[in-house]
Amino acid sequence: MPLIVGMKGRCETVVTMENTAAAVGSGLLPVFGTPMMIGLMENAAVNAIEKELAPGEGSVGTSIDITHDAATPIGMKVWAEAEITAVDGRALTFSVTAFDEAGPIGKGIHHRFIINSEKFMAKAQQKAASK
Repeated sequence: MPLIVGMKGRCETVVTMENTAAAVGSGLLPVFGTPMMIGLMENAAVNAIEKELAPGEGSVGTSIDITHDAATPIGMKVWAEAEITAVDGRALTFSVTAFDEAGPIGKGIHHRFIINSEKFMAKAQQKAASK
């Protein structure tokens, strides 16, 4: 099946001390960290497309523009949903939204690009070799 507008993915977790702003260095408080919310959103986008990629293909995030609108304390479930809103060749655009059990906590736009995993990693390893 080709990648098409409307495909959706989801990812969820529970807020623990390990994924708080205080633990990841994005703040001092024991609430769900913005970097962790971004990771949840990206993971939801990956989950939307992963089963449809050809063998040897993967995807990489190229940009994300989000707001983190509400704090979530330790112990609450959080999840992100992603939906493809545009496909331009290998470039994908997603609408992403994060929630906790009380409602939405963040939203935005995320871009991913389909890559050949082997070629991508070979290029990345060239950086280490040229160091």
